[in-house]
Amino acid sequence: MERAAEDRLAPLPRTPGAHNANSLSDPPAGTDDPTDTGHPPAHTDRSPSTTNGTPAGTTEPATTELTSTAEPTSTTNPTPGADIPAAPPSAQDEDTPPMGDAAPEAGPASGAQAARWRAVARGARRRLAALVRRPYWEAPNSSYVLRRWPGLTALWCATLFFWLSLTPSLVPRPWPLQGVIGGITAAMGYAIGGLAEWLIRLALAPLLRRYGRLLPGRRHLRPSRHPRPSQRWRARAWLAYYALSTLLTIAALSLSADAQRELRRLQGMPAALTWHSLMIALLALGICTFLVALGRAVRLGTRALIRVLGRFVPRPLAIGAGLLVSATVVVFGTRDVVFDRGVIDVAAHLAEKTDKSTKDGITRPRSSLVSGSTASLVHWDDLGYEGRNFTGSSLSADQIASVTGKGARQPVRVYVGQESAPTFRARARLAVRELERTGAFDRDVLAVAGTTGRGWVNSTDAEPLEYIHHGNTAIVAVQYSYLPSWASFLVDKEQAGRATRALVEAVRARWLEIPAAERPKLVVFGESLGAYGIEAAFDGPDDLLAKVDGAVLAGTPNFSPIRRELTARRDPGSPVWRPEYDEGRHFRFAQWPRKDLARPGPESTWGTPRVVYLQNASDAIVWWSPELALHRPRWLREPLGPDITGAVNWFPLVTFWQTTVDMAVSYGVDAPHGHRYGNGSVEAWAAVAPSEGWTDADTERLRRFMDRREAPY
Repeated sequence: MERAAEDRLAPLPRTPGAHNANSLSDPPAGTDDPTDTGHPPAHTDRSPSTTNGTPAGTTEPATTELTSTAEPTSTTNPTPGADIPAAPPSAQDEDTPPMGDAAPEAGPASGAQAARWRAVARGARRRLAALVRRPYWEAPNSSYVLRRWPGLTALWCATLFFWLSLTPSLVPRPWPLQGVIGGITAAMGYAIGGLAEWLIRLALAPLLRRYGRLLPGRRHLRPSRHPRPSQRWRARAWLAYYALSTLLTIAALSLSADAQRELRRLQGMPAALTWHSLMIALLALGICTFLVALGRAVRLGTRALIRVLGRFVPRPLAIGAGLLVSATVVVFGTRDVVFDRGVIDVAAHLAEKTDKSTKDGITRPRSSLVSGSTASLVHWDDLGYEGRNFTGSSLSADQIASVTGKGARQPVRVYVGQESAPTFRARARLAVRELERTGAFDRDVLAVAGTTGRGWVNSTDAEPLEYIHHGNTAIVAVQYSYLPSWASFLVDKEQAGRATRALVEAVRARWLEIPAAERPKLVVFGESLGAYGIEAAFDGPDDLLAKVDGAVLAGTPNFSPIRRELTARRDPGSPVWRPEYDEGRHFRFAQWPRKDLARPGPESTWGTPRVVYLQNASDAIVWWSPELALHRPRWLREPLGPDITGAVNWFPLVTFWQTTVDMAVSYGVDAPHGHRYGNGSVEAWAAVAPSEGWTDADTERLRRFMDRREAPY
């Protein structure tokens, strides 16, 4: 077929005596070729219907007619009239300018160049024709390692998943990250499409073998073990895919840019957006190709293993054993080698080096009321990176007085690092001794802080409490890990609960020894993984209310037990992103605390103890769950949160992956959006544990100061 196509596309040979490209030896359509009979007339009358380049009603000169018929059709049967001498070549050939022109005569070089260009054009036409006939690749023989072109169904699924990855989620994302998301999501779609195509072929194979000849283009083909559509139908399907996927991908990229701009507007970010659509598509294509190639390599390795095992055991047993070995190597190799000994070990090594360092500008405290000082039971070098940040940035009495305008005391800050004691309970006991040494149990407020992976305590959660109580406070925290929060979340988030429970129980046991009238208020607070640690220290909402005098928790992860119970048992009609529990008598949720804390009812109905949850509707850490892969979450049902675009939707697997990535970029927005809570703790502490005589004007003044001040770490 390819040879025939080349013959059709190749130009007809030129006759030396021809005066134009349309030789008269080629009869027009609808007439009989004189050379077919072997007896052409000497002069042919041309009717209007058979004229080729000649006006109707005229007759070409005999010389031209004889010249056009002088080309033989066979070497053995010359055309009659061939003995007539051919006309000499014209002085003005078609490749030669007229005599009246002053242009120089074309030399051999220009003729060779023109011939090369004509050859290039003919080659391009042949390749284009071949591509149209077969717009896919097939291995010439079975010796090729790569023998299959990607399946059309798999590619359609990959393209569809890429389009879905462009849909907006909880927070805006930059274009490089969108390219990564698109590539990984497309690879997931390719795997699903490849599996679906294999299952469909497996199910329809008996029917196609029996009735396949009835399909278009397969009427004259023999039944096959693996029936496939005819080449014509396959070519049409592939050409349709190339055209439609290109056009729809361009449209999807354009719509995704508009959705990202709308999401940025809702979250108070500049509407300007750098959205390199071409780079997104290329980056996604590269990542998807790499992952698909990796999967094919695994498949080829499995087949090779099965062939080797088939030499020693029956084939069914070889297939089962090969698949089992391959799955074991992939699963355990990915988890143990790539993840645990690769990603996690590298992160742990870097985190360990960071934990031994100190942030620029942080110095050892001079006050004996702070851990790490010369009078402390905890050595400065044992505090860890975040412990040194927390204690080294402790507020002074003068700093507090300059903001509140009233007399202040030096606040107590106690911190026990991971290197200070070997076990959770040993660190908790050391923390209690340090509290006793600093006189923390004689303060107005005693606060237990939950820490994140590396032991981080948010200064914007701690300082407002110290300002509100004019420094008459004590805050205690312990470190349970030096891994970053994301690594702690993946490998040891339960340690946050165990460490915080040990600390809360030890502090509360010592606190209960004080007469009730003389005890300080016992409050707890934490953010993110630290908030989960605080919740894990109690057995439920009632236990929390019974054991503390207040709590401020920000950005609690989805697996936090108390928040899950409050959300599940919320009052009818309240949305999941702003639940109301028991008409707000003790628990209240807020994204904008000034208005949200008053929404369930007037403050007169808000009893004590009080618990405030700072929770943003667009916080991926609050909503992430493995259930997102297969179940539509409640936070994507109407009504949506105030900073979530209406274009957001749920798609199986895709939304799970998008929300997973959103956790990594949830810090890239301004508060109160994503996982940024800013200075919302000012209003929260003013509502949960206000000092005597504290007013709304004081809260507003403190809020303005906290908005201006630069965080120490």
